[in-house]
Amino acid sequence: MKNVVIGFLGTQLDMGKKRRWRPTVSLVSHDHFHVDRLEILYDMRFHRLAKQVQRDIEVASPETEVLLRQLDLTDPWDFQEVYGKLFDFARSYGFDEDRERYHVHLTTGTHVAQICWFLLTESRHVPAQLIQTGPPGRDEATPSFDIIDLDLSRYNALQQRFDQLSREHSDQLKGGIATRNPAYNELIDKIELVASNSDAPILLLGETGTGKTELAGRIHGLKLDRRRVKGRLVHVNCATLNGPDGMAMLFGQRRSYLGVAGTERSGVLREADGGVLFLDDVDELNANMQSVLLHATETGRFYPLGSDHEISSRFHLIAGANRDLRSLAASGQFRPDLLARLNMWSFTLPALRTRVEDIEANLLHELERCERDLGTHVGFNTDARDQFLRFAQDPATQWPGNFRDFSGSIRRLCTLAPRGRITKAMVAAEIETLQADWKSAQSNDDFKLVADVMGDAASDVDPFDLVQLAHVIRTCRNASSLSASGRALFAVSRGKRKTQNDADRLRKYLAKFGLDWGAM
Repeated sequence: MKNVVIGFLGTQLDMGKKRRWRPTVSLVSHDHFHVDRLEILYDMRFHRLAKQVQRDIEVASPETEVLLRQLDLTDPWDFQEVYGKLFDFARSYGFDEDRERYHVHLTTGTHVAQICWFLLTESRHVPAQLIQTGPPGRDEATPSFDIIDLDLSRYNALQQRFDQLSREHSDQLKGGIATRNPAYNELIDKIELVASNSDAPILLLGETGTGKTELAGRIHGLKLDRRRVKGRLVHVNCATLNGPDGMAMLFGQRRSYLGVAGTERSGVLREADGGVLFLDDVDELNANMQSVLLHATETGRFYPLGSDHEISSRFHLIAGANRDLRSLAASGQFRPDLLARLNMWSFTLPALRTRVEDIEANLLHELERCERDLGTHVGFNTDARDQFLRFAQDPATQWPGNFRDFSGSIRRLCTLAPRGRITKAMVAAEIETLQADWKSAQSNDDFKLVADVMGDAASDVDPFDLVQLAHVIRTCRNASSLSASGRALFAVSRGKRKTQNDADRLRKYLAKFGLDWGAM
């Protein structure tokens, strides 16, 4: 294959005034690299110099074809002009990689030209390797010559460093916890790629306590490290924006608002300028706040209360929600256009009960955190540790509060541990406490759910029926039809019946309480 070299004419160095070394001419002086064709880009103002360099190369290497290509630049330090003209040159060139091997000479031209060459070769608009030349050293007879190949996959050491950096970023998002759950690790790897390469909004979904707030903080830290943002993380609980001060909290307020002297507020949107805005519990926003927030997050511009002048704030957006926003949008409780804005990148954090492989690693993490906070070394006795892990990893242990329950449990054990040792008796008492709390919370949730449907009549439902009826209501609300609800509720017994009329069975059950499926 022929070696083809493309480069700018060195308007200073190729004159050879200050030193005898002339970079463009020296390209043909290397025995280990034969130049079959040399194409020199030059400005018409330096036509005489270009012709002189062409003649000198033809004398030094008669077998090298030298082509002069005129490329006039009004300002060789203007990035837009230089890149645009080199881009047009590349598009019209007609590269033939089957017959020719292309190289770009980086040594000549302005620094702007060198940057443009790098960008064009790295993106493969110019399918070439880079050549860097230099004058001979003090004790050397020939000029230096190096070929730079931008195919980084050939550099094992570099690739290993990039892989290590990627692992460090993933570990950063996991808080340094050695998680083993494949689905969770895959999720974190995707978030790392998005946070490192995109400025688009990120939506974090999942049950309460799954770690959305902590993950948002870690994403902000990663964006800082990758220099995608410079500002701080501003955390807003959207439930607080529904009150009378919600607009002032969000957009800020001038001191003269409503004609009464008061406190001037900058607003969280202004405070997030240059950083990350985390809208926690975004599903709690009322319809009015959803509307005004949509415009502000789309344009980055808004009016503080009491101001006639629009101000701007540019920030990266992260939103968190406990409920399914698609279902809320379908029922008219959440604006579809705001959902579309937030849903560019959506990630659902798994519940703790689905990550049993990670419970032991999170136990060690919580112990270390408690040690830092309490200032003393704390550990489990072996039998106590085994007992706690059996309980924590048992499929029957649902962890309804997820990591909030888990972290609180470990903190209580560490705080009460005599001489820094957690005993089996302490673990047994803690398990009883958790189970009692969960049972009480479930009972309260069941009553609230039934009361939401039946009103005051819920007080007349026996505790035995309350649990069952609450489960039926939850199933009906999540199903698309009466028949689908029946199939889910009678999934076992329906297979033993000669005739299956699940919808009728469910209709009769609900009628006992004066209910129908449509009222769910």
